[in-house]
Amino acid sequence: MPDSKSPSCEQIINMMPDPFVVIDRDYRIIAANRNYLKHYGHREPAEVVGRFCYEVSHHVDTPCSQHGEHCPLETVFETGQPTQVMHVHYHDGEEEHVQLYSNPLFDDRGEVMYVGEYIYPVHKPDAGDTMLTGRSRPMLRLTSLLQRVAPTQTSVLLLGESGVGKEKVAEYVHQYSPRSMMPFVIVDCGTLGENLIESELFGHEKGAFTGANNLKKGLFEAADDGTLFIDEIGELPLSLQTKLLRVLESGTIRRLGGTAYLKVNVRVIAATNKNLKEMVEKGAFRQDLYYRLSAFPVNIPSLRERPDDIPALAERFLSRMEEGDRFVPLSPEVIEALLGYDYPGNVRELRNIIERAAILAYGEEMLRPEHILFEDETSPVAMPVGRSVLAAGNNNLLQRRHGRLNEAAVLRALEQTDGHRASAAQLLGVSERTLYRYVQRLRQE
Repeated sequence: MPDSKSPSCEQIINMMPDPFVVIDRDYRIIAANRNYLKHYGHREPAEVVGRFCYEVSHHVDTPCSQHGEHCPLETVFETGQPTQVMHVHYHDGEEEHVQLYSNPLFDDRGEVMYVGEYIYPVHKPDAGDTMLTGRSRPMLRLTSLLQRVAPTQTSVLLLGESGVGKEKVAEYVHQYSPRSMMPFVIVDCGTLGENLIESELFGHEKGAFTGANNLKKGLFEAADDGTLFIDEIGELPLSLQTKLLRVLESGTIRRLGGTAYLKVNVRVIAATNKNLKEMVEKGAFRQDLYYRLSAFPVNIPSLRERPDDIPALAERFLSRMEEGDRFVPLSPEVIEALLGYDYPGNVRELRNIIERAAILAYGEEMLRPEHILFEDETSPVAMPVGRSVLAAGNNNLLQRRHGRLNEAAVLRALEQTDGHRASAAQLLGVSERTLYRYVQRLRQE
């Protein structure tokens, strides 16, 4: 007979400092501690016990695995092993990222009877800047993969077209990894020559080459205990691929011109828009390095594969621009215009289109479809050739400063057109009314 003074299960789980819940095979909550109740806005266990976990935390009526997310409950019941993952829950009506630690609770026969889930809310400074915008199915599948790999030490290879946001995805993985408080360092192999890449990655000793007047630490040293994001890995010369492989396998580097090997603890995330398999077959990329980097490949969907995310992305870009948030939410007409384009430049192109639209709408009361101008001249709302802000000679005139016209550009345009306001407005790619209001504001300042 148990000791009457032994603590009850309820007392034990109430000692836990963060939300904790016990769930059965049918996704029903069996028990919840005081912090779980408080966190999700309940007072009594009866308010959540017997309800589905996804109903309470996700505000949906089917398991999260049916919405593209990885369900830790299903994994634990299937494997009998603990697992951890990051999820999006809802707290006080707002989205909240939480780290879930799910552990099996066995019966007398050694079979998984329940899952105990420890919920740790993720509070990070500037976390909003690293969130991936969009709740389409392709994005949910992507974030599910990222949530599974982020807590590990595994190298990640990001694949996808140019402009899909590979750097943002890499930053997301870093922010939700155990290394989040350590450096996140970026190197773009596509912008550096072979000698410069080697010096940037591994550093150099004083006198290693002409002009090396001082010792320089490389980016591997700068990223020690953190994450190094190597963009455009397909541009890395073969000679440096060998050195990179050695670093990944040994955890040591040697500066250019040096003799000593230095220990580094760096997680590498690589990215490319090239087909590395084809490069391996052609001998342009080392096969062993490819297999080492592709331990966890992640394909990032193009924007045309997730059109449902276009309005949210557009509004996010606007909200980050000076005065741009006054155009949010977007009108149905503007959204319709945005959805009628396939974005070969992906998210990067959408951002440019939104920035351009905010410039064209400067001084206006609202953003309208005529402000949404695409490079594709066959588009129904394409910019007339004469007004194209991408036309040769106009690039230097359409200067931006947080989404606003630039005073110098306006004065140059007026000078080039001998003060003819309509011609100057056409040269700048804005309406005459917008230019007039801008000039009036300059006169008042």
